[in-house]
Formats: sequence, C-alpha cells, structure tokens
Amino acid sequence: MEKVVTRHFGIENSQRLETYLQHGGYEAARKALKEMTPVAVIEEVKKANLRGLGGAGFPTGMKWSFIPAANPKPKYLVVNGDEGEPGTFKDKYIFERDPHAFIEGVIITCYAIGSHKAYVYIRGEYEKSIHTLRAAIAEAYAKNYLGKAVMGTAFDIDIVVHPGAGAYICGEETALLESLEGKKGFPRLKPPFPAIVGLFGCPTVINNVETIACVGPIIAKGAEWYAKLGCEKNGGNRLFCVSGHVNKPGVYELPNGTTLREIIYDHAGGILNGKQLKAVIPGGISAPLLTPDQIDVKMDFDSLKAIGSMAGSGGIIVMDETTDMVWAAMIAARFYAHESCGQCSPCREGSGWVYRSIKRIYHGEGRMTDLQNLPGIVNNIGGNTICAFGDAVTMSIGSYVTKFRHEFESKIKESLT
Repeated sequence: MEKVVTRHFGIENSQRLETYLQHGGYEAARKALKEMTPVAVIEEVKKANLRGLGGAGFPTGMKWSFIPAANPKPKYLVVNGDEGEPGTFKDKYIFERDPHAFIEGVIITCYAIGSHKAYVYIRGEYEKSIHTLRAAIAEAYAKNYLGKAVMGTAFDIDIVVHPGAGAYICGEETALLESLEGKKGFPRLKPPFPAIVGLFGCPTVINNVETIACVGPIIAKGAEWYAKLGCEKNGGNRLFCVSGHVNKPGVYELPNGTTLREIIYDHAGGILNGKQLKAVIPGGISAPLLTPDQIDVKMDFDSLKAIGSMAGSGGIIVMDETTDMVWAAMIAARFYAHESCGQCSPCREGSGWVYRSIKRIYHGEGRMTDLQNLPGIVNNIGGNTICAFGDAVTMSIGSYVTKFRHEFESKIKESLT
C-alpha cells in the first residue's frame, strides 16, 4: 500500500528541511504557485475526494471554494491542531516527524484561498510538537519557502503557531476562533459561517492537520491517483489511532474503506491476551459504540454513518470482554461534564446530570428511575445546543445505555439486593 502522510516517518531526521528536500519537498508548492491558478488547485483537491480528517468529513475542496474571492477583507487559514478528542493522537506525529509536509500543505492551501496568513492552533500540552514545528517554520523562512515573494513568486505567506490552553471545546472550529482572538472559547452561532465571517470577522478556512498534510501529495501526483487510494467519495488514506485492549496499539495509515475488523485483527494484532471483543469506539470518544457484530463495516465517513456511528477523528478505542460498560460510560460522561463550556444550558446542566446518574449506578447507589430517565436527559441535549458538543454527549452516552442496558440494570439490581 502506498503511504501518503507517513511516507517519510521512518527516515532519519525526517523533521529537518534538508531531509525533506532530498525527497522532493516543496516541489508541489512550487508547481502550485508557478504552474496552477488558485481555482485549478481547488478543483484538483475536489477531484481527489479529500475530506476533512478532523471529524466532520466535509469535502475539503468544496470548503475552500466557499471563500468569496470578491471580498476585500484579508483571508485566513486556521489549522486545527488542538487534538483534544480522547483516543486520538495522530496530529502530533505529523508535527514531530514530517512538519515540512504540513507546512507545504499550508502554503498550497493559502494560495488556493487567497490567504497570506495561517494560524496553527496547537494543543498546549504538545510541547515537543510545538518546538519541532516552530523549528521547521524557521528553516522554511530562512530558505524563502515562507515569507515575502515565496520561491521567487509574487506570493507572500506567514505562519503563526498558537498554543491552546487545554480546553476540549476549543477543538470546535468557532470556539477555536474565539480563543485565537483572545476571548473565552465559546462556540459561535452559525450562520454566519467562518468562510464569510471567521477570524477577526474575515473569510476563514479551518482545516485539520492531517487534511492539510494530504494537500502536497495531491498536487504532486494528481487527484486521480489520490482518489483511487481510497473508496467512493472518500479519497486517499487516513491515519487510524488504535488504543485500548489490542496487542499493537499505535497509528496506522490505511486506505479509506478498510474494514474495522482488518484494522483490529490484522494491523493492531488482535485483542490483548486472546480475549474476546466486547465493544469498540470507531472515531474518538464522541462516536457511538459498535458491537462485535458490526466490525465488518468499512472505515469511511459514509459507511459508518449508515450504521449509526461516525468516522470522526479516526480514534479507535477497543474494549475487551472484561470491560465494565457502566464504568466506561461513567468515564466518558465525566469527561463531557468537565469539558462542557457551559454556554448552553441543555449541555451545561444535562452533561453533569448524565454523569451524576451514571456515577450513582456504578457505585451501587442507583435506582431504576436513573436508568429510565437517562435516555430522555441525553436526547434533550443533542440538537439543542449551539455546537456539536451536545450531539456528542447524546450519541456517545446514548449508545452505551442502549447497547449495554442489561449491564446498567444488573448494577441497579445488585444495589437493591
């Protein structure tokens, strides 16, 4: 299988500019800036079927095309490197092992949307990633891959690295913009959408790190090549982060459309200690659980949506037969209750209510009314909030209660005897 994002990961000093140039680095940016129009770049990305790999899976080229060319205000690219989704740890590998591939993607993206400034919002705890990325950016400036008149063209570009402060909600694109502007990370009402009114009130494209890292190879090798790597409407490969009860946890680059069964058993080495699979989260903690009879699903945005889950961030969390699902639900609910920004009352009050209810059940203090009330509480959060955080609580916690209700009932019956 041909690698895209991880193609340089095994090379010594892969984070250095000299190494990147030895393997064709910045030739895609040179091609875009000197041989292609911005519209041609956008069309190439559209034909490649590149979708946003941070969670939503929105077609990348289409998102870029929403930027109004006639708008006289500055245009911005904001890259979401917050990576706060539990079970997800792919962006840090890009920053630390191939930062120049990411920078090249930023250059091409900015050229396509008419932007001369990019902001990289990166998780504050990722100290090594921040250091490595800043060092790579300094190298790029020194060799005129960034700055004024890039590579002898009329195109100027600057990149700013902005560490976040550890708030999960700032992974939501409009809360991220608020944080970048120095305000509290509260999601914004939409419309207007960021493509029209984004950072500093200007047209803005927000993309994930992995998405941007795919742009250079698409321009270098063509949309048709990239599209064929994946499956219908889901071009290329993606990085899957596998954790939990598997023999070989890690980050795997595989084609979109690879089955979940293949990822768990062929690539991640199967279930730890030969135990049986009980449940798996396919796309970060926000994705609804899947049971063992569902793991033949193809791991692409459309296939997972069709069975009631989502590809999300690509974070696969595997749970074996020993997992107490009430405990797992309590941990997830605790996370949501802690990370709710508190702006919307259904989420602020509801996420805490859900956590307290499940906590009571787990600790043997629950009553059947707790279990009976949970679906109603959960379902009244989703769809009633400004951002998708409330939907994540509904989908995630709702799947635990629905698919493993018998374990919740058993805990309550034990407490009553």
